Amino acid sequence: MAPVKVTKICCIGAGYVGGPTCAVIALKCPHIRVTIVDLNEARIAAWNSPDFKLPIYEPGLEEVVRQARGKNLFFSTDVDKGIREADLIFVSVNTPTKKSGVGAGFSADLTYVESATRRIAAVATSSKIVVEKSTVPCRTAESMRTILEANSKPGTRFDILSNPEFLAEGTAISDLFRPDRVLIGSLQTPEGKDACESLTEVYANWVPRDRILTVGLWSSELTKLAANAMLAQRISSINALSAICEATGANIDEVAHAIGYDSRIGPKFLRASVGFGGSCFQKDILNLVYLSESLHLPQVAAYWRQVVEMNEYQKSRFSKTVVDTLFNTITGKHIAVLGFAFKADTGDTRESAAISLIRDFLSERAYVTIYDPKVEEAQIWQDLAEACPSTPLETIKKQVNIVHSALEACKQKEAVVIATEWKEFKDIDWETVYAQMSKPAFVFDGRLILDVEKLRKIGFTVKVIGRGDRL
Repeated sequence: MAPVKVTKICCIGAGYVGGPTCAVIALKCPHIRVTIVDLNEARIAAWNSPDFKLPIYEPGLEEVVRQARGKNLFFSTDVDKGIREADLIFVSVNTPTKKSGVGAGFSADLTYVESATRRIAAVATSSKIVVEKSTVPCRTAESMRTILEANSKPGTRFDILSNPEFLAEGTAISDLFRPDRVLIGSLQTPEGKDACESLTEVYANWVPRDRILTVGLWSSELTKLAANAMLAQRISSINALSAICEATGANIDEVAHAIGYDSRIGPKFLRASVGFGGSCFQKDILNLVYLSESLHLPQVAAYWRQVVEMNEYQKSRFSKTVVDTLFNTITGKHIAVLGFAFKADTGDTRESAAISLIRDFLSERAYVTIYDPKVEEAQIWQDLAEACPSTPLETIKKQVNIVHSALEACKQKEAVVIATEWKEFKDIDWETVYAQMSKPAFVFDGRLILDVEKLRKIGFTVKVIGRGDRL
């Protein structure tokens, strides 16, 4: 059987992965009709909005959608129609960490993946290539195949592929335009290899073939978890060293710079910070921990768990530094937190270090003013309510204020905390900020983005991750 020529693609899930990925596929493959479906009516309405107020912020995404929407890129809530018409279906739904039951706090909740898979089986009237795009544990494709085959109609067959995403939020569009690699996993059967070739042909419209890696299904699933675990491990390693730097008077920037000159190590992901966040790193490592434990590999599980524990330690260590520096108490004090997204150039707040910091400040009964250039107010309130489940939202709102500029956030505060590395925070008029703050005025740089000497000359007391006070 020859590989199927893909002319219609359906993506189930219009979120951070499905939306940008399939928008770029549509742009680069004008001969393929791409439909992104989601049951969330408000989200689809935002993707279809006349003024392009898209539901997610990603540099370059709006331009891509403007060029393709209405031509060969469509957004719809009609999931069944999308499934029926497609040759190839991406399953790109959320796989959060389980909150209850077996594996709670570690394993991925595959409810949405199973629901999407069952829908495909129930609705499909012709053969489909089903592509697992969500981040999933090893051998999830096996479960999907079992469900599809048990519920398929006569004359229909399903081929399962794994095609994990390796996008970094904030650079997702450029990552999609020029990926380091595209990974496609398939069963090593003639049918599996044909399905793999069909998806390869889609990507080959703009990705050089030597960057399209084809591997076994299980290797592909594990590679996604492994890649994120290795990146997170580098961040936790440099953050562990930042604690030593603060205790000894060394400078973590200088240490990281020198380490990065070693060609075996390289300079990437060696920037100390208040801690990593985002939807992937912690979730994927915890997934790896759960997988290791379920395979009776306790030492392997403990190794990877330590990466997450170091990340939590870094966040709590930073919030303790704020309290210690402000004369051992922040009760009743006013603190500005600049940044709420987990990193710059995204509106995503999942696992953001800012949430942990603000929760700690609120538990010390401080007053917090927040400014982030891209995160919606409703999202901030939702995240704080989840972070402080025993505190009513009305009580939180008495301690927290959300404003619309950095200068406004810093006015009449005892301390300013940099929680996200937005470029605009480097360019704040710090002399005006200092004039309007209570004295002594403190700045805590959790992202290593500020000109410390300049701030000290203005009069600030500055504390920076990874820099000790010893000369």
